[in-house]
Amino acid sequence: MAERYYGTGRRKNAVAKVWLISPGQGRITINSKPMGQYVGRETLEMLVREPLELTDTLGRFDVRADAIGGGIAGQAGAVRHGIARALLNYDENLRSALRRSGLLTRDPRIKERKKYGRKRARRGFQWTKR
Repeated sequence: MAERYYGTGRRKNAVAKVWLISPGQGRITINSKPMGQYVGRETLEMLVREPLELTDTLGRFDVRADAIGGGIAGQAGAVRHGIARALLNYDENLRSALRRSGLLTRDPRIKERKKYGRKRARRGFQWTKR
């Protein structure tokens, strides 16, 4: 019977629910599509695979992720965070390696809110002398 390990990942406005299914062949699917087809950029694919490569578990699990909110880059970061958290459910001894690489820390950078009297968050309106 297949074992499942769950982790929730967050990045910007994206949230990913990630399941690691063992035993697996290393397939990664995001929102029912293969990772390469969904993400579409090699750099984001490397980002998603990072926790698995770091812990030498790349071919051991199938990864199934449901990502909502944000854009593609935010969702890829959320899946990466979710995979790292799910790996902790699999083996608590991986914590030090994942922590050292900063994969367990939720990236706190989000969009700054627009302020009144400004065009965007910080950009003021153009000043004209005459």
